[in-house]
Amino acid sequence: MAFRRAAKRTILLGGGAVAAIYGLSQLSAYKKQTQHMFVDAAEPLKLLHPDELPSRESQLCALQNTKEFDVLVVGGGATGSGCALDAVTRNLKTALVERDDFSSGTSSRSTKLIHGGVRYLQKAIMKLDYEQYMMVKEALHERSNLLDIAPHLSAPLPIMLPVYKWWQLPYYWAGIKMYDLVAGGQCLKSSYVLSKAKALELFPMLKKDKLVGAIVYYDGQHNDARMNLAIALTAARYGAATANYTEVVRLLKKTDPETGTERVCGARCKDVITGKEFDVRAKCVINATGPFTDSVRKMDDEKISNICQPSAGVHIVIPGYYSPDNMGLLDPSTSDGRVIFFLPWEKMTIAGTTDSPTDVTPHPMPREEDVNFILNEIRNYLSPDVEVRRGDVLAAWSGIRPLVTDPNSKDTQSICRNHIVNISESGLVTIAGGKWTTYRAMAEETLDSAMKAHKMKSSKCNTVGLMLEGGKDWTPTLYIRLVQDYGLEMEVAQHLASTYGDKAFDVAKLAKVTGKRWPVVGKRLVSEFPYIESEVQYAIKEYACTAIDIIARRTRLGFLNVQAAEEALPGIVEIMGKELKWSEQKKKEELEAAKQFLYYEMGSKTRSEQLTNTEINLTPADVDRYKNRFHKFDKQKKGFITVVDVKHVLESISVQIDENTLHDILNEVDLNKNGQVEFNEFLQLMSAVQKGRVSGSRFAMLMKTAEENLDERDAVSVDRSGGGV
Repeated sequence: MAFRRAAKRTILLGGGAVAAIYGLSQLSAYKKQTQHMFVDAAEPLKLLHPDELPSRESQLCALQNTKEFDVLVVGGGATGSGCALDAVTRNLKTALVERDDFSSGTSSRSTKLIHGGVRYLQKAIMKLDYEQYMMVKEALHERSNLLDIAPHLSAPLPIMLPVYKWWQLPYYWAGIKMYDLVAGGQCLKSSYVLSKAKALELFPMLKKDKLVGAIVYYDGQHNDARMNLAIALTAARYGAATANYTEVVRLLKKTDPETGTERVCGARCKDVITGKEFDVRAKCVINATGPFTDSVRKMDDEKISNICQPSAGVHIVIPGYYSPDNMGLLDPSTSDGRVIFFLPWEKMTIAGTTDSPTDVTPHPMPREEDVNFILNEIRNYLSPDVEVRRGDVLAAWSGIRPLVTDPNSKDTQSICRNHIVNISESGLVTIAGGKWTTYRAMAEETLDSAMKAHKMKSSKCNTVGLMLEGGKDWTPTLYIRLVQDYGLEMEVAQHLASTYGDKAFDVAKLAKVTGKRWPVVGKRLVSEFPYIESEVQYAIKEYACTAIDIIARRTRLGFLNVQAAEEALPGIVEIMGKELKWSEQKKKEELEAAKQFLYYEMGSKTRSEQLTNTEINLTPADVDRYKNRFHKFDKQKKGFITVVDVKHVLESISVQIDENTLHDILNEVDLNKNGQVEFNEFLQLMSAVQKGRVSGSRFAMLMKTAEENLDERDAVSVDRSGGGV
């Protein structure tokens, strides 16, 4: 009865607001429809490169040999790539340069959601803020478009909002229903209310105590780095000269004969791979560099004030068993008033984000306090039966959100809630701020403003409904053809289909025969993930230049499990070395650079600190038990264990393990990196395991299993059970 009464109150509380929002929604929907009527009537665009993508070398030649581009876009994140795609599909001669790799910055480190922003709508209603309402409305329109143009990379995701107080049920229900109404005809699926029993059935890990019920609504989810890459590759296919690892050293200027003022007319660029410098001339230069907005603006005018106020957002990845396969969770009010999402992603669980001021850096690192904050918030919502362990964190990363102030505003200190487009006196166009979901609308506004400011003519925007790389001929059952035609494992086929779309067949064609009965082709890079070796070869065609490009953005291995990524690295470097003709020295440099990336940027550093910073807090009985286990390997009682000691024990129980693997296993525990594990290091490990700071340690599991089976001579398993950083 109480549940029904709450539902009735919901209708009374939300009715008026819903009606108002619905009216605004219909009005803005009509305006949007009339604004984009030209898109439906436009002739189909033709791909300049429908089959093979131009090589990076040919793209660099185009940059160097083209007398003058119409538009040069600086920055290969979502917004910059979106600007390049918008420009080239307006039949403008377009260039795109990126200092690092496409999506190497903020665009690959998001929450992976395509959303309008429930909390922004709440603020819009509470403060009667029409501007904020329109921001949500625009984002919901863009959400729908993005799900349509890249169906292989994105999908609707139900997100549960658990309710623990009766009065919150009608309050949240009204807000979520307004979210549906603002989306109008572009609503993914209608939200609904769940009883306590049904909520626990769908999300059994949820804390039961005081749970009243739950509300489920829908937003979109995507593979952000692959989506960014798809935008850039689509621009390249339509004819944009697109090059990663191409840094802007300085802006070029010339004097306008009519006004006598200096105007930006291009950029001096450097190929980061070779060091060669060259000029790229363009009628219009667009600065779309995210957190690095001000560094490019200062190339134009050294005295100009900064507008970017960077904020760091940390995310963590934990094993998939922490959440259902297809249901996310929203914590609408954390202990410090922020919002945290808890979402299934790539068969793992992603949680975040934090929000704290930071310095602009190309290599942001996750802080331990942010990791622990997220874990503590997760504990508040999960059942006490689920032990949330620090050691279960498989990866952690920090992304820099480029919040901006509007230089055209009277209040230049106030953070702009949306994006800004600014055009300097010399004609440099800057697009900054905004959110992933609205990249296309931001690009459209930027190009419209640029065309007007530079008095250039072009066709209207053509990117609404324009299919991205791999999306055109993708179907939900495409993976079945991959299994049937090529003999791929089903999990691998599903991964290829959802990553490459209709280009998955090109990846499958490169896959080598395994020599097994099944699968026929497709050797995995690492056993527990569906990434295969031919993806490395194909990634080079997609402009991958480094091993980091492979583990971070062409595949997402580094974001999912740093230990697995490090295991896969030698094989990846070998394949790339063969394809790109690397020397042995170059291979070593690539391997070391990738390991440093995992250590500092993907959370591996914080894992090692869990051991080094752990005090040994064991009972005397525990110490004796672990001493006996240690001496099973250290039979000479030297006080340390080496690879040779471990091999002797394994041989006595008839187990063969590759020596390189044994070195890797010991290296996880060898804190002082002297090639051996001392007894004190072993006790630190076991203390950390007991406290939950480390989980899935292969060394601890190997020793425990060997001790239990020495007499029985059973097989010893040293497979990683979850890793943990």
